Amino acid sequence: MTSCIGRLIRNHATPRHSIASTSAIRHFSASSTVLARRAKPEEKLTADQAFDLLDDEYDDDDTTSAGHMMLRQQRQVMYYLRLIEHEMPKLVAYRKPFVPPSPATPVIVRSLDYAGEEHPATTKRVVVVSVDELPLRDALAVHKFKLLAGTRWTPNPPADAGISGLQIWRNGFVKISCEDFPKASMNLKWASDTLDKLISVANDKKDTFKNVPLDLRHLRSKIRKAKQGDHLRGRILNRPSLMDFPREWLPGHKS
Repeated sequence: MTSCIGRLIRNHATPRHSIASTSAIRHFSASSTVLARRAKPEEKLTADQAFDLLDDEYDDDDTTSAGHMMLRQQRQVMYYLRLIEHEMPKLVAYRKPFVPPSPATPVIVRSLDYAGEEHPATTKRVVVVSVDELPLRDALAVHKFKLLAGTRWTPNPPADAGISGLQIWRNGFVKISCEDFPKASMNLKWASDTLDKLISVANDKKDTFKNVPLDLRHLRSKIRKAKQGDHLRGRILNRPSLMDFPREWLPGHKS
């Protein structure tokens, strides 16, 4: 009976030792496998490997998550610094001298770009031109052109037209935009054709519409929404400036 009990105890103790040794071997092999798999992020760890990785003791051989974020940020900064140092000087080969637009090319075309990203607005094209630079035959044609342009005509240059604020207003500016077509060239062609049609109809002498006044409701509405007081006392087209004051009233004037 005693020998049977001892045999049972030994048989029960032997698997414990073998299980412990087996688990240690498995732990060592799994840890080495996990360390080897860290270089391949596309592979997924099993549940046993993940638990073995959590059981590993910290050996002060790695930094914290915040440290890795700081190192990643430094690597990103160094990447752009290398681009500035080695790649930016190559752009000198594409440098072109600035040539101001001539009277033969008065039309300004504006486009939108989102740094190469796809966006519905990238196909939009905007055409802006001064009425004084258009081939209109006389003052009656200019007046008719303004009537035909409607809300596309403004006495001042549009803020997003790329025109200097020092530009003389005179007969104002026309802004035509289009984004109805899938291609940018198609939108630009429509805007250009519309401008040509307006010029052609304005130069037609059949009816000059000289007795029809300009409709300035779109200007009044825009100025009223701005809430800057320009809609008061007829200042829509004649806002006072320093040029309207006597010179002796201006600060710094020496009589």
